[in-house]
Amino acid sequence: MSIVELARPEIQALRPYQAAEQVDDTVRLNANESPDASEAGRFRRPLNRYPEVRPQRLRHELARRFGCADDELLVTRGSSEAIDLIIRSFCRPGVDNIVTHEPSFSMYRHYARVQGASVAEVRTRANQDFRIDVDALLGECRTTTRIVFICSPNNPTGTLLPAADLERLLEGRKATSAVVVDEAYIEFAGVPSVIGLLKRHPNLLVLRTLSKALGIAGARCGAVIGEADVINMLNAVQAPYALATPVIEYVEDALGNTDALASSVDRIMAERERLRRRLSGFAFVRRVWPSAANFLLVECEDAAAVMHYCQDQKILLRHFGGELADCIRISIGSTSENDRLVQALENLEESAVG
Repeated sequence: MSIVELARPEIQALRPYQAAEQVDDTVRLNANESPDASEAGRFRRPLNRYPEVRPQRLRHELARRFGCADDELLVTRGSSEAIDLIIRSFCRPGVDNIVTHEPSFSMYRHYARVQGASVAEVRTRANQDFRIDVDALLGECRTTTRIVFICSPNNPTGTLLPAADLERLLEGRKATSAVVVDEAYIEFAGVPSVIGLLKRHPNLLVLRTLSKALGIAGARCGAVIGEADVINMLNAVQAPYALATPVIEYVEDALGNTDALASSVDRIMAERERLRRRLSGFAFVRRVWPSAANFLLVECEDAAAVMHYCQDQKILLRHFGGELADCIRISIGSTSENDRLVQALENLEESAVG
């Protein structure tokens, strides 16, 4: 059974927008475009023309990069748009729900509430290194659970879900829920993507982004990967011309520079370990959790004081509150930025002692 059958009936019946035909080397008088190209900027494709409804070359390059077939991938405006598309497609307002773990990326909960879907969250515990409990997730699922969201590596804890646990979850929800694995940080984890599980588990959807490892968050480009019929359905829901021409061309160029990408990931992982060691040496730091992402979660004696001091030093960190009230998430910056943070924390410690 395809998980397309779990989607809302009106979505299953939806057909993609039929745009005006686009053929190179033709006189295009079919799309109400201006015949005059803007002189602002220089692009391979003129900006007076609409981009492709779906950028085929970019899709091909991303599919090759992520290890799937072209028709198993939909290019999206970051992974956030993919989350929205999936929830809108599968969840009936006021009827269906999603299940996820907490703390995690807040946009799963946000888009579910926008759609009118309820949310069930399984809390992970600091004293268990925020391990994601698959049995607890399965226990929260109901007949109306259309989607289970897993963030792995997880934001903000850096936790990685073992592949064997994921397969158990996929089997447990086989024909009853889509299982969405958000791999925004997978390049920093040192393990393969779960995309390789697609052939065995048709209820799996994988989210990828170019914002983290590739370093082009401002381009807003990501992808959702899954069975071809599911991707075709999501394609019908996505707005036409979703990606602008400058974004398409910029990302195509960035994907051609894989050596720089690998070097950047290696540097960030090395800096993550260096910063972890330095942070662990401060008296006011209780704990630095292991991380498979490009950030560290740090527990402090007075997280609010650390936040305020660093802000005064023009260093911005992330504080979440709630169960993580004593914790700060620190993104791995450049070597000089990390050194500046360490120096600020050394000054804070000295002032506290003084």
